[in-house]
Amino acid sequence: MVLFPSHQAATITRHVGPVHCVAYSAGAGQYILTGGQDRKIHLFNSTTTSHIQTYDSHGYEILSLTVSPDNSRFASVGGDKSAFLWDVTTAKTLKRFSGHYARINACGFNHDASVLVTGGFDATVRLWDVKSNSNKPIMVWEEARDSVTSLVVGDGEVITGSVDGKLRRYDLRMGRINVDVIGYPITSVSETRDGNAVLVSSLDETVRLMDKASGGCLMSYKGHRNREFRVASAFVMVDSYVVSGSEDGWVWAWDILEGKCVVKEAAHAGKVVSAVAVNDARREMVTAGVDGTVVIWRTE
Repeated sequence: MVLFPSHQAATITRHVGPVHCVAYSAGAGQYILTGGQDRKIHLFNSTTTSHIQTYDSHGYEILSLTVSPDNSRFASVGGDKSAFLWDVTTAKTLKRFSGHYARINACGFNHDASVLVTGGFDATVRLWDVKSNSNKPIMVWEEARDSVTSLVVGDGEVITGSVDGKLRRYDLRMGRINVDVIGYPITSVSETRDGNAVLVSSLDETVRLMDKASGGCLMSYKGHRNREFRVASAFVMVDSYVVSGSEDGWVWAWDILEGKCVVKEAAHAGKVVSAVAVNDARREMVTAGVDGTVVIWRTE
């Protein structure tokens, strides 16, 4: 088995300028959403790479995307300081949630997309009731001491990473916060399927697998470059491997248990590979970078 082939399966060049975020549609993941510096969001067919729709209402760069479980809506955030809720079919914005005082770096839906969670440069995390007519947040968390760069919404909890070097887990059922000190600015967080561990990328050129129960580091992954920019990491092949972008244009993959690099592939014209999304159902992943391209990788 090859984690991903020695050649790039497909390259999409629709954006003008850097692409900051990518997301698969829910379920089978036949579609890919991309958002970039050019203030546009594009929808593509993953199989044919054909362009389907453009979503164009942002006035500033788009930094994060999240898709509802039924694929009828998605949310986008970025430099506008507002979260946009979109109707996929009509390409119209259904709502805009305003309240952050600076750009919004990350967003995520809960399990039924009734709540949208956003994290921003203003060091706050805000929760929005998607079904309510109110544009005010239902909750604001201000524990971070610096920009909130990444978040993941799990079952009854929200996990955030911040430039202050701390990984915070908000337990909504128990009403408490668990804090793990990484010690370096965090650029990406994601969760294992069983919910027992969190993958954390930070600006010391290290990706860490953190145990949620103990707060200990189970394994670390090194070799890629990540000193200045937001670079994402993710699990692939049902949590068997860890993948990450790199500031030098490479895509890295490590064995999750041994921490050894198993694949290293050049991409994105040697420029920062900032975003990655994985769809295990399709045995596929997608990366995006500062060179303005989106690359689809398929597993053999």
